Amino acid sequence: GLKTALLERDDFSSGTSSRSTKLIHGGVRYLQKAVMKLDLEQYRMVKEALEERANLLEIAPHLSAPLPIMLPVYKWWQLPYYWVGIKLYDLVAGSQCLKSSYVLSKSRALELFPMLRKDKLVGAIVYYDGQHNDARMNLAIALTAARYGAATANYAEVLRLLKTREPGSGKERVCGARCRDVLTGQEFDVKAKCVINATGPFTDSVRKMDDQEVPNICQPSAGVHIVMPGYYSPDNMGLLDPATSDGRVIFFLPWEKMTIAGTTDSPTDVTSHPIPMEEDINFILNEVRNYLSVDVEVRRGDVLAAWSGIRPLVTDPNSKDTQSICRNHIVSVSDSGLVTIAGGKWTTYRAMARDTIDAAIQAHNLPAGSSRTIGLPLQGAEDWSPTLYIRLVQDYGLESEVAQHLASTYGDKAFEVAKIAQVTGKRWPIVGKRLVSEFPYIEAEVIYGVKEYARTAVDMISRRTRLAFLNVQAAEEALPRIVDIMGKELNWNEQKKKEELEAARKFLYYEMGYKVKSDQLTDNSEITLVPADVERYKKRFCMFDKDKKGFITILDVQRVLESISVQIDEKTLHDILNEVDLNKNGQVELIEFLQLMSAIQKGHVSGSRLAVLMKTAEENLKQRVVIPVDRSGGGL
Repeated sequence: GLKTALLERDDFSSGTSSRSTKLIHGGVRYLQKAVMKLDLEQYRMVKEALEERANLLEIAPHLSAPLPIMLPVYKWWQLPYYWVGIKLYDLVAGSQCLKSSYVLSKSRALELFPMLRKDKLVGAIVYYDGQHNDARMNLAIALTAARYGAATANYAEVLRLLKTREPGSGKERVCGARCRDVLTGQEFDVKAKCVINATGPFTDSVRKMDDQEVPNICQPSAGVHIVMPGYYSPDNMGLLDPATSDGRVIFFLPWEKMTIAGTTDSPTDVTSHPIPMEEDINFILNEVRNYLSVDVEVRRGDVLAAWSGIRPLVTDPNSKDTQSICRNHIVSVSDSGLVTIAGGKWTTYRAMARDTIDAAIQAHNLPAGSSRTIGLPLQGAEDWSPTLYIRLVQDYGLESEVAQHLASTYGDKAFEVAKIAQVTGKRWPIVGKRLVSEFPYIEAEVIYGVKEYARTAVDMISRRTRLAFLNVQAAEEALPRIVDIMGKELNWNEQKKKEELEAARKFLYYEMGYKVKSDQLTDNSEITLVPADVERYKKRFCMFDKDKKGFITILDVQRVLESISVQIDEKTLHDILNEVDLNKNGQVELIEFLQLMSAIQKGHVSGSRLAVLMKTAEENLKQRVVIPVDRSGGGL
């Protein structure tokens, strides 16, 4: 019954909400602390989170699903210890337990998770939590709110709070906000009986708009995650490292057919553009190595994307002990009536919203009934079913993989995307042109994304699609086409399209790990090849550098490819060489090629298209060498 408006300074889910571990969970480690320290608050937090986990899986089944998570055990005494803890987790969940946890023998654990380190493995325990597409979930919540009458606006920044004085008492009260349209620069006022501050890591900056003297309550903590190829984990089994080398917890989870690993937990400054650091990436890789088989080489070059999210840990301003961290969310009301919600986690977002609105109703005497959000389906969930994708394949001629992706991303709204999908001109699929070949995202999603309030190329590659979070290089490859499509939808001129490309590439470079990935191969990279390898790679290089110039160009590569009947378009060849052209002079020099091969040997670089192309060409040319008759035994 309340008339509400939502103002988001950037895009929906542009901050921490899209940079999570993608789990919907009660918090196994919090339950452990609750039991060990007899902490009732932590127990209640876990209990509430498990209830909210069940609700979230129910109201957005297309965006979330139960996920089995394996806890490998390497000491006999840990098996009963962990088993009791996990069973207690099931018990606290009660009737909302997703599936009962169970114990695995060593052989069965290795069968389900063959990448697991075998040495000293005793067995494993498997328990269930939920997993979701966090950015799409956030957007679904905003779209659902809009469907029920809320006014929602992204790229609307609050510049300052508006205040008025109460008649009689003369007391100042917050009555709205002065805002700015980030895209146009236009300023406007939004008047309200109650203003709620729900700004995550930026909680204190808004609180200080209300009162400059108020002490900070937010203690920001950076959590870094990395994404690796899907072969690092089974399709439907996660892994939990309950005690890393520094006492933290690391999750290793399948997500969107890739593998996500994280997170770190370190103090940081509040920023809109957090950057993943190399030391955090290496920490995660080292922890992953501890749990994977020695047969699996965990390479730095296999990190396809990396990001940092800022978790807003808070101290309770109403508590006498202002130094203690509050593990749950807190709601506070200032003297001027500003309602602040801080802390919490993704899983309990609905309970956080309920508690916040309840506090607002009480503080401002707002006319409203009780919360109705339990069991309320989110956008796309109403008519979704697990077999919905089959109708997309049958009715529209989409690839099965693309249809499954659309169904799990848009739910029953997937048909709206399919309706605007372009004809491919092929026998199959009939419609649905992919943005990049290895991912199921199609061009129609860009058009639909604009309808979902996407206003920048970054919105599209990171939150409407998740390309930037899955593979930064694939996202960069898709950018020109994405910008072209968005340009047509939003009437961008050439200058605007150029600006969008530059902004998106900068985002990928700094915030999604492209910089730390590219830093693995620079013009200062050390060559650590043994002499025999140097000679071998020099010979391979000379097969392309026939003129002995000391460098190769696109023309050199084209000539060799033509000789083995391989065709690659000039733009793709330019991109392939550009990955290795460290000094950006339009050619690949011998020293750059040796730096590349050295980085590949050390595991710092993987998936180099030039390295694979040159090796393939060398092998093909060797096979085509004519064997003289006198050496072949005469022949026929």
